[in-house]
Amino acid sequence: MLAGMTVLIALVCVLLMGAVLIQNPKGGGVDSTFGGTATNQMFGAAKSADFIEKATWYLAVALFILCIITTIMLGGAATGGEIPLQSQ
Repeated sequence: MLAGMTVLIALVCVLLMGAVLIQNPKGGGVDSTFGGTATNQMFGAAKSADFIEKATWYLAVALFILCIITTIMLGGAATGGEIPLQSQ
């Protein structure tokens, strides 16, 4: 179960990175250098920017919740309980 949660967290992280990278930066910056205008042409309508922004927020919340659930699943080791030591 823990391996499945780890894979799910990794998938959400990759999707979140993609959502952040395709957003139109608000401050201008160097977006035109890296194809910022092409991104706007690729998606077309202004509604796509709203969708990407909402998707970014949903993915960030999902990542936060998945990390909390995984920490709870780990139990005592994550909450300051006994930490197994390596034998020499």
